[in-house]
Amino acid sequence: MTPRPSPIPPAIAALPRDPRGYPIPAITPRDAEGSPTFAITGTARTLVCAVERRCSICGTPMAPGPVYRVIAAAETEALAAAQAAGRTATNKAPSPEPPGHRECMLFAAFTCPFLARPNARRGQDAHVFGESLTRGTARGSATDDHSGTQIGGAVAGFADFEFRYTPGEQVAFLFTGLTELRPHHLGADQIPELTAVLAALGEPPPAPTGEPCPPYLLDDESAAEARAREILEAAMARQRGGGAGG
Repeated sequence: MTPRPSPIPPAIAALPRDPRGYPIPAITPRDAEGSPTFAITGTARTLVCAVERRCSICGTPMAPGPVYRVIAAAETEALAAAQAAGRTATNKAPSPEPPGHRECMLFAAFTCPFLARPNARRGQDAHVFGESLTRGTARGSATDDHSGTQIGGAVAGFADFEFRYTPGEQVAFLFTGLTELRPHHLGADQIPELTAVLAALGEPPPAPTGEPCPPYLLDDESAAEARAREILEAAMARQRGGGAGG
């Protein structure tokens, strides 16, 4: 029996692919030979996506409104408990993992090795807001107190996010206003939802519309770094201008 192809959002299908045929996310940096390094999140690329409000997976703009992340079990459990108790559910801990479109994060949940399974381990150290996230740390799992089912993580929607960048560290994100929480044991549990989302778009899904992923988030790492430098230089110029006028 031929396995059914995994559902894929049109904007992700338009991305460059590695030799195996896997789409390369916008935040995945390239090495000196131009090959993707999937275990690393590119700081320059992440900064560009944050400042320009682009999806970290497909690189296209995110419209005003909720943004989405794939979160680990512990955060899923904490947000679910707050939601059940009627408290404001907020992501209080800084995260180096940037947001994206809902359909792109549903896709990432079952295709990204670090997100798809609770025993997956972090591929790089991260330093955000003065906190350290150690390479090799497992995402982990939890047991739902009500159903007894294993929770490996969730796709979560948030009303808003903010970010901060300190040179020498990764971009750090804080998310507020939980709008949706879709728990799963394995990321593949999200496939039916993504299939339904894409089916609502038509069969086959239409080609991506609107602005495509920009060239500086595709295969040219020097272009990504140059764009990030432009953003930082513009920010420093604004600070100098503000100081001069104060």
